[in-house]
Amino acid sequence: MRTNRYIFWGMTKSTLIHVFLMSVTLTCLFPIFWMFRCSFMTNETVFVDKGLIPQHLNFGNFAVVWTKGNFEGYFLNSVIYTVCVVTGIVLISSLAAFSFSRLKFPGKDIIFYMFVAAMMIPLPGSFVALFVIMKNLGLVNSRFGYILCMINVGLSMSILLLKTFFDTMSRDLEDAARLDGCGRLRIWWYVALPLARPAIAVIVIFNSLNVWNEYILAFLLLGDSQLMPLQRGLMVFQGANSTDYPVLMAGLTMAAIPIILIYLVMQKHIIKLSGAVVG
Repeated sequence: MRTNRYIFWGMTKSTLIHVFLMSVTLTCLFPIFWMFRCSFMTNETVFVDKGLIPQHLNFGNFAVVWTKGNFEGYFLNSVIYTVCVVTGIVLISSLAAFSFSRLKFPGKDIIFYMFVAAMMIPLPGSFVALFVIMKNLGLVNSRFGYILCMINVGLSMSILLLKTFFDTMSRDLEDAARLDGCGRLRIWWYVALPLARPAIAVIVIFNSLNVWNEYILAFLLLGDSQLMPLQRGLMVFQGANSTDYPVLMAGLTMAAIPIILIYLVMQKHIIKLSGAVVG
């Protein structure tokens, strides 16, 4: 009888947890679904058609966004910024984290704690200093200057995450690679980086999200419309189409799809990292 009661309470607890998680999932996914749904409607039917699936699909909104909204240029700029920034962050932070984890040099702990302390500064607070530095270097309204600033924004968290991961890496693998004739750089490239793929996947996702959705720093540094990233272009496009809701939803859908795809590709590595942390 006692066993049946434990089974009953266990099933009830599991059911409640799953119901709660499903409700949270639906709460998060429904706005995305509604945005995607409205992007296929017209301005006349967006407030009239109450069905989950529109009765008449309008694919012209995406063509309007891509051509008249100059999304081709904005989208290409965001791709360039995201690829360059994330690549730079992964390379620089992995080298720095491997150095902090494996090398001994004067002031190592002080420098590392300075990176950790930088995480406590709110991002908007650092934008003023970054703008002043870029202005003195003559890199305002420059792709290179914006990329450098965004790399700086994502370094601290990435270094902390990768150093924690490298600290748990077995030194036997490093010793075996050294016996095979590998130096520090080859150990970093052939041993440390492949083992750190789960952590790198997390870094790629979070920094891709930060760069893709960044607006304030782009507003401060980039005045030329030819250099604007997607979020900056979205604000300009919204001002010109503030009452055309389906077209706006189409633009937002085009901006959201790349990040969703990156997460879907990288999610297995995040699950591996979560399992390693829990374990």
